[in-house]
Formats: sequence, structure tokens, C-alpha cells
Amino acid sequence: MKNILTTITLFLSIITIQAQNSLIRGTVISEQNKPIKNVNISILNTIKGTNTNSFGAYEINGLESGTYQLRVSFLGYKTKEIQLKIKNNQVYTIPTIILKEIGETLSEVKIEGNGITKIIKSEGIYVSKLPLKNLENPQAYNAISSDLLKEQVITNINDAIKNATGVARLWESTGRGGDGAEFYSLRGFSVQPSITNGLPGLNNGGLDPSNIERIEVIKGPSGTLYGSSLISYGGLINVVTKQPYEYFGGEISYTTGTNGLNRITADINTPIGKDDDTYLRINAAYHSQNSFQDAGFNKSFYVAPSLKYIANEKLTFIVNTEILNKESVNAPMLFLNRYAPLTYDSIDIFEQNYYNSFTSNNLTIKNPTFNLQAQALYKLSDTWTSQTVLSTGTAKTDGYYSYLWDLSDGDTFAHYISKANSETRTTDIQQNFIGDFNIGKLRNRVVVGLDYFNNNLKNNSLGWVGIGTVTLSDGNNSSILSQAAVDNALAETAVGNSEASQEIFSAYISDVLNLTPTLSAMASLRVDKFEGDKSDDDDDQTAFSPKFGLVYQPIKDKLSVFTNYMNGFSNVSPSEVSDVDGSNPRIKTFDPEKANQWELGIKANLLENKLNLTASYYDINVSNKLMTDPNNINNSIQGGEVESKGFELSLNAKPVEGWNIIAGYSQNNSKVLKETENAGYLGLRPEEAGPENLINFWTSYTVQTGSLEGFGFGFGGNYASEFNTLNRSTTGSFALPSYTIINGSLSYAKEKFRVILKLDNIANKKHFTGWSTVTPQNTRSISASLSYNF
Repeated sequence: MKNILTTITLFLSIITIQAQNSLIRGTVISEQNKPIKNVNISILNTIKGTNTNSFGAYEINGLESGTYQLRVSFLGYKTKEIQLKIKNNQVYTIPTIILKEIGETLSEVKIEGNGITKIIKSEGIYVSKLPLKNLENPQAYNAISSDLLKEQVITNINDAIKNATGVARLWESTGRGGDGAEFYSLRGFSVQPSITNGLPGLNNGGLDPSNIERIEVIKGPSGTLYGSSLISYGGLINVVTKQPYEYFGGEISYTTGTNGLNRITADINTPIGKDDDTYLRINAAYHSQNSFQDAGFNKSFYVAPSLKYIANEKLTFIVNTEILNKESVNAPMLFLNRYAPLTYDSIDIFEQNYYNSFTSNNLTIKNPTFNLQAQALYKLSDTWTSQTVLSTGTAKTDGYYSYLWDLSDGDTFAHYISKANSETRTTDIQQNFIGDFNIGKLRNRVVVGLDYFNNNLKNNSLGWVGIGTVTLSDGNNSSILSQAAVDNALAETAVGNSEASQEIFSAYISDVLNLTPTLSAMASLRVDKFEGDKSDDDDDQTAFSPKFGLVYQPIKDKLSVFTNYMNGFSNVSPSEVSDVDGSNPRIKTFDPEKANQWELGIKANLLENKLNLTASYYDINVSNKLMTDPNNINNSIQGGEVESKGFELSLNAKPVEGWNIIAGYSQNNSKVLKETENAGYLGLRPEEAGPENLINFWTSYTVQTGSLEGFGFGFGGNYASEFNTLNRSTTGSFALPSYTIINGSLSYAKEKFRVILKLDNIANKKHFTGWSTVTPQNTRSISASLSYNF
């Protein structure tokens, strides 16, 4: 450690000695004569650069004599370049620079405060695959920014998604093949974060947040633009990754904390082409942390290089790559028995075992993941752009996965384990044509697309074996949790070699028509052709998915009223059925399940972007759900129906400079309307629906002037109402208690450094999540983060 400190000191000393005294300074304003904050000021072909402060002012020092090209750039404004001739030991004041707006963009609009407290109001194209402002979009969504993730010292995807309205975790990551990532409830239905940059991005063991630019939680059935394979009837979670930019810069951060947390991240961006046409950005993270329970850990290394090449003024190539090597020990989930009357009526016995993992650090599971996305953007004309995209990914599972099963005696759980070995491969190819043109006086924004998706899962896992029992009354586990003992128990089990594949061919079109400057209509349609076994046409399916929306702005660019009708669907794979006695086995095909939503709401963007609000009421009906035949347990029929409706309110506000507020409230009513006779769900809330009421809140303030300038604090948390993790008339219902979790932070930001101290679950509240399971959540933890920007 002493040698490292000596090296760093020597390095900084050399930099100081070599620095020159020349300095340039100036101010950047808008055409409305208002200062623009956080404008990028860079000197081409050097590592020199800075951002403007809250007054639009900037300074760059340490320049040697010579001729330089100063670049001034900010999202939504035209970039300016100024040539400078510098001599040593002089101060140059550059005349005030006025940036001109360029109108709508395909990215986002930033509303940023000084220091680390920032709010981003996303205008990304992924929500509608079109360049629509939030007020123009007839769909509700939330965007969680990378700035907010830094402010909250976020080190995992679950803590990030807590900032979205109406989302609660059901299952944490299991690491198992196919669906090992976390499950969340969204508008009454389960969903996983399986979309990256609007394309398939599967993983079996969770995501690393270091490469996240923002997370978009898009509400409601979105089959029209996204298909059905990787989303849910309640919506989808789209992770938008960081992209290269046009000057040298980056950030290095170190975070340490409770339970042995050690995390190092690096974000480095640099031009690499001689003609300013190629840019490389690399995000990397090393993460190591133990569980709050008596066993369990998570260790990973992540690297995400991305490349942008501007071939000419019309053609741009972008390649994004993500490589994750992760090894973890996940506590087995406690499954309540779904097939016998409940023998538990209180959470108390589970709280007694809150810190018992019922596993050991010898039984690890590895989840290496690789994703690559390559796209070519070609400007066909002033009104049309072509987007060609290739996405491919591999998610593997290799290691031990176990669970605990309720033996219905009010105390005992059987411990089952398997050694998983599986691989999921995905390929997606899209061709989109995006247009923005007028027919007469009517503006049209159109996307026309073709989509090919292939998903292949190979499973070579061992079978399941019971290795012991767990008794909650005394916390005893009779299982021998060494790798040798488990391998010996698994030695007699068979390898379950299997393969499942899915191939989907899709076409879609979506048009937003401005009938007047304040009234627009959206009409969209998608057709999907599903193919399973290529030697059997009987399992092929075709599904149509429409979407319609209206937006009216009583106050243009400030207030809009919207309504939509959206459709989602789920391909139901063929399955083997037989007569009651098991005779006459045969393959039976099914129609896709259908989900239809209508929604009505308002969006506001008031007080010069200081207040952004979305409020909506939705009603989702899912029909044609697959059910067991009441007269034949070996047969399945369609006809089930689920209804989910509710209200959501999301608020982003910046009352004064440096003070930011993010808040949300959701209320969801879900119930089963039709089912198989005596299945036990009729009239009850589905278990995947999660809590009925959810609240998220976070506020932060950073001092802007005076001796305390740069100091800040944050405060907030989450509330979830009581909900039944098991809810069936045949077995009974088991409620997980409501909870309120409060978090807080202290921070200091100065020039290129930022220090944050974060305390999560301040009251050390014991709380649980589940989906027919009972899973303890993290207790009080503290973390400290130190970042350096360059």
C-alpha cells in the first residue's frame, strides 16, 4: 500500500511540474440569453476538457503554447468549434459562446443540477422506436438515469429499479438456466430485465449497473413493437447502455461497505481515429460482496467495450459488447407447499431464521454471459433513416442450484439440489426504416420494421436429489453441505439432455400522425409467425398485435392528455396430452394468450422543466390463458382470464437549484375472472401480482454557493403493502407483511472528485419478498464511494 501511495504521489508531482500556466475561460449561453450548465468543453487531440458550471462559465488551464481547436457541444444544441492560438503564461477570455438549439433528438434531454444531484427526463427512442417527446407519447414509462445510480451508490440492478413507479421484486436471481435473472411484478404481471437497447439481452445471474446509461420501465402490453418472447403483459424493463462520445474523458470509482463490499469501476472514452471518426468507450467493473446471511457471496468481473465509427456524413456504425463472468452462492428459496393446506399462519418462524442461508460457500454457481449488438445507421434522405441491427448473446449456467420445499407439518422443509449445466443462445436481426415527413400539412413519424428472433436452450443438467431437511423451529439443517457430499449424492442421477428452440419472424409498422400541432394519433400493427419444431408445422402459430393512441396538448409542450389501446400476447408452446388413463398420448397445439389494455392519463412538463408528472389509469385483460382440463388432469384447455387495473402517479421535480425530487405511487387491483373448476384461484389476486400498493421516494439537495458549496444529502425509501405470496382457496393464503425501508446519504463533490456515504435500511427493518416463496431481504448496510472524473 505504501508503494502504491508513493507511486501516485510521484505521478501527481510530475503532472504538476509539467503543467503550464496558460488559462482559457469563457461563458456559454442559449439563444434566450440564459446560461447553459454542463456543456462539454474539450480541446481536440488533447486530454484537456471541462464542463460549464451553473452560470455557464468554464475554465481550462495548464495549456502549452500552440494552436488548438476548442469544441463546445451539448445534447440538443449545434456543436461549435473555435480555433485558438495560445502563448505560455497568459490568460485568454473567449467571447461569450451562443449555442443554437437543433430541435428534437433521438436521445434524451438532461435537466442537471450542480454537483452530483441530477435528474434526467428521458426522451429516448426505445419507448416507441420513434423520436417522440414524452408529452407526445401515448404510453406511460419511467426512466432511471445513470446520474441517479451514482447518487444512490447503486451496485445492483434491484436497488436501481426501486426508483421506478409500480415495480417490486418477486424473486432474486437464482442463476438457473433460461430464467435465472430476477423477477419483478409490473402492473400485476411478472417480468424480467431481458431487453438491452430495445433488443434481446438475456442473462441468468443479474446485471452489472456500471454500463447503464438509463433504465426504461415501459408500462403495459408492448407486443406491437417488442413481440412477446422477452416481455410481460405488464410491460418491460429496457436497459440502455452507455455509448461513445466525441472527446476524451471518463471516471474511476471505488466503493466499499458492509458485508465485505469491494467494487471498482472504470469508464474510459477516447477518440482513436486520426480524422475524429472513431470513438471507443470501455466500462469495466470488479465486484465482490458477501451475503448478510451466514453464507452466500457474489463475485464478478464485467467489461463492456463499445465502438462508434462515423464512416461519412450519412453512415455510422455502432458496436456494443458486454462480457460478464460471475460466480455466486445463492440461498435456496423457501417454497410453501402449493398442493396441501397451509400449516403456517405467521411470519414469526421465518423471522427466527432470517440470517440462516441453509447453504454453504462450497456450492457455487457460475453465470458467464456474452452479448453483442452491432448496428448500422444510414441516412437515406432528409426524411428517412435506415437502422440495421444484429444482436447475439450467450448466457450459461454451471453449478449448484437448490431449493427448500414445505413438507406441510408447520416446521420442516426438504432440501433438494441439482448441478445445473445449460446454455441459452439468442440471435436477433432487425431492419428498421424511420421516417419523419409531411403529407400536405400533416406530419408523419413512421417506423417500418422486420424482425427475426431465434432462441435456443440446451440443458445438460443432472437430476434432482434430496440431501436432507431443514427445521425452522431450531434452524437445523441435516444436509451435508460440502461439494464432495453433494457430488456423491448426485452421482446416481441421470443427465437430462434436452434442447428447446423458438424461431419468430415478425413485421411491424407504427405511425404517429400530427392532425394539428397539439393533436396526434398513433396507429401500429405487428404480425408474428412462431415456429417450433421445423419438422412439424402443427406447432406453428401466427399472432397479430395492434396498438392505438391519442395525445392532445391543451398547453403545447407543457401539458398533454393521452389514451391508448395496446395488445400483448404470449406464444403457448405445444405440449403432450393424453386420456385420463394415460392412453392415447398426443401433441396438442394452442392459440397464443392475449392481453388487451386501455389507458387514460395526463403528462405535465411545467415550470421550465422543473416539474414533470405522469398520472394514468389502466385496465388490462388477459384471455385465453392455459388451464388444466377439469375432467382430465392429463389434458390442458384454454379459457382462463385475468383482470388487472390500477392507478399510477410519477413525479420528477426540481423546485430550486440543487434540489431534486423523485416520487411515485401505484395501486393495482388484480384478480382471476375465469379458471379451471376448483383450481383455487377464482376471484383471488394472482401471486405474481405482488403488493397492491407501492410507494417510491427520493430527494436530494446539494449546496450551490458559499463555504458549504458541494456538500449534499439524500433521503428516501420504499413502501410495499402486505401481499399474499401464496393465495389459493385450495391451500389458504400466506401474507408477507408490509414494509417501509428508509435510506439516506451524505456527499461532497468538488471539481473532479466526488465522495458519497450511503446508509440503506436505516431502521434495520426485516422484510420479505416472494412468489409462493418466503425470501428475507437485505438488512442495514453502509457503503462509501470515491470517484474521480477526468
